Amino acid sequence: MPTRTIPRRALVLTAAALAVLPATALTAPARAAAAPPAAAATAATVSGPAAAVPVRFVELPDSALPTDRAPHRITFSYSNDTPTDQTIAPQILVESPQRGPFLSTSDVRLELRGTDGRWHTVPLASQTGTLYTALIPAKIVLHSGHTLTESYRLTVLHGPARGTVEPRIAVYA
Repeated sequence: MPTRTIPRRALVLTAAALAVLPATALTAPARAAAAPPAAAATAATVSGPAAAVPVRFVELPDSALPTDRAPHRITFSYSNDTPTDQTIAPQILVESPQRGPFLSTSDVRLELRGTDGRWHTVPLASQTGTLYTALIPAKIVLHSGHTLTESYRLTVLHGPARGTVEPRIAVYA
């Protein structure tokens, strides 16, 4: 019988999406963690079954995981070029090398620059060698024609310093 290999990233994303379903069905609607700079997007309540799982992801340019143990800025932008408002959530994935060693949540620190100008630690989850930020607390409504710009700071604290940093945007129906 032939075997089929499922890419680790696809497995992680599917498991993460499925894990979110029961939580969103049983809890109050999610709110954005912080409003983005320059009022480009507006925090909004997102609810209902269609809002529970992203309909697609927009992959943004990735980069190698820094190896020098110094804080490194990761800044990315996403523009809503559609004629309607979009519910989106920015997400950072930190992929370990395919064959390991795998990163753990204690190996890196990820911070988000808040509207107050200060850096706030962002919790990371881990599954199958991939570290990732949660989608639900990051949901916002991005108005048509507006751009969201996010600034993160990533520091490798210890552990294997090989991997890839992959920012992306989850787009909801």
